[in-house]
Amino acid sequence: MNLNLQDKAVLVLASSGGIGRGVATEFAREGARVMLFARSEEKLAEAAAAIEAETGNRPLHTVGDITDPASIEAVVERTVAEFGGLWALFNNTGGPPAGAFAQFDDSAWQSAFELTMLGYVRAIRAALPHLKAGGGGRIVNNTSVSTKQAIDGLLLSNVFRSGLVGLGKSLARELGPDGILVNTVGPGRIDTARIEQLDAIWADKAGISPEEQRSRSQAGIPLGKYGEPADFGRIVAFLCSEANAYLSGQNILIDGAMVEAY
Repeated sequence: MNLNLQDKAVLVLASSGGIGRGVATEFAREGARVMLFARSEEKLAEAAAAIEAETGNRPLHTVGDITDPASIEAVVERTVAEFGGLWALFNNTGGPPAGAFAQFDDSAWQSAFELTMLGYVRAIRAALPHLKAGGGGRIVNNTSVSTKQAIDGLLLSNVFRSGLVGLGKSLARELGPDGILVNTVGPGRIDTARIEQLDAIWADKAGISPEEQRSRSQAGIPLGKYGEPADFGRIVAFLCSEANAYLSGQNILIDGAMVEAY
């Protein structure tokens, strides 16, 4: 299947590592012109070099913070200036702190909102004029499997990730006439530093080793293993491609059939 992503301009947020880097790598493999975005210059430069070594296609990168409106405006404008437009936006960010309801004050709730929801809203707002100017495009918002099955101990994530499903569905309907397709994706146990961190937290709570926690988690996945960032990235690349001409407004879990809800 030809995804027709060659020379398409795409912006991938939180892309110096983990899922974001996996998505950026698959875009680069398809010949897209990729802009990376994260807070660390060192990690971004390392990611860009690694992606080039693997795909032969070196992304550009911009340093910034998704919670900073000026950073979001700057990376969108630079993407357009460097690439001559914008075809696709992959919204992505790290997760808010783990914990239970009693642990979080107003400041924690506000910070989680800024990180997991308002940053996405700002990125979409900045990108929309350029997507429309190009005659259409793609938006994919990364969330979590918690949008269908709450995860104990991740209250803040459960709340705000679920709200992003409503955002995606609403925007898909609103922006459809402009030729812009909007979808939401939710990772299950994708093998990243975030999952290692959560495994360590849950292992400590259960009084077991992180290795035992990982084994238990994998036993609950029908495919019997954690997913790789590339597994996730290939699905996002399809959703953002011209090969996807009609799938919009959906919330897709990439979880190896782990979640029982439907």
